[in-house]
Amino acid sequence: MSSSKAMTLNPDPSPPKSYSLEELARYLGASIKGDPLIRVGGLGSLEDAQAGELSFVSHERYRPLAVNCRAAALIVPHTMEDLDRPLLITGQPYLAMARAAQLFFEPPATPLGVHETAVVGEGVEVGKDACIGPLVHVGPGCRIGEGTRIYGGTYLGREVEVGAHCMLHPHVTLLDRCRVGDRVIIHSGTVIGSDGFGFAQDELGHHVKIPQVGIVQIDDDVEIGANCTIDRAAFGRTWIQRGTKIDNLVQIAHNVVVGEHSILIAQVGVSGSTRLGKHVVLAGQVGVVGHIEIGDGARVGAQSGVGRSVKPGEDVSGSPVMPHKDWRKMVANVKRLPQLREELRRLQKNVQELEKAIHGE
Repeated sequence: MSSSKAMTLNPDPSPPKSYSLEELARYLGASIKGDPLIRVGGLGSLEDAQAGELSFVSHERYRPLAVNCRAAALIVPHTMEDLDRPLLITGQPYLAMARAAQLFFEPPATPLGVHETAVVGEGVEVGKDACIGPLVHVGPGCRIGEGTRIYGGTYLGREVEVGAHCMLHPHVTLLDRCRVGDRVIIHSGTVIGSDGFGFAQDELGHHVKIPQVGIVQIDDDVEIGANCTIDRAAFGRTWIQRGTKIDNLVQIAHNVVVGEHSILIAQVGVSGSTRLGKHVVLAGQVGVVGHIEIGDGARVGAQSGVGRSVKPGEDVSGSPVMPHKDWRKMVANVKRLPQLREELRRLQKNVQELEKAIHGE
């Protein structure tokens, strides 16, 4: 193992961060209204920001809150540059806020090195400035990159690879031979590399387990929420590609491929061997059957059931899915069903009376 067993305490906490409006404008590509030397030392919401903090406004409907906000300055869209206060003006205030927040963010503090209660196997390589917290288990042959933080109670199996500047929150599980790229964030309770759900049925109807001998590969800049499960492949790999963001409580089955920069929102379930393209969006509680493809840029509405392949760029909703515009019409008509039922009864009655009149009854 390339690092010592003892913890290395940071000698002094870092001083609080602060930036002038001029520095922030240059970093964010924004224009300034007001004194460029005003300094801010953090971010806050419109309702709660204090003097010396930065806040943001993303839409005109928040103008009343912006007028009364106590922040030192606001990030605003061009439509609100008339506000009489210090401003950072940009075409994408929400994106600018995200980038500004990264400047002030500090990960949870943990000393450098390996905690004395951690269990570290033979042949483990730990990069410079990495942190391995209390009660972490690191199996034999693992490699942990430079600056990576692994918080308490996390489990790494045999020959796991974790890249540089990753953050594994408490009680993450990475099972044998799984690979994680650089700058990956994995939140508490997530299990990566659990067995895929693979069984064959014999002549008596008994379920015969198919050994799951593949891996999970997580590429660079992926973030995975809390209590997710990503199953290892039966053979080969389950693959989460670069820049993808996965919300809490998501299940990804064996041999699934999730393309670059996709978004999977809470409680999504993706069945085995399905392939998602780049920039796919699956909204909350979407269920996807196995062995289909969802094309680049496709978007699936919340609570939809995807039982067929989806074309690139297609927007679908419903269960089973249909074009989103058709689904909206259907939902609108469903709301009118009680009214339509009464109209149908009235028409039936009118037809019966006409038939009686025709037959002279």
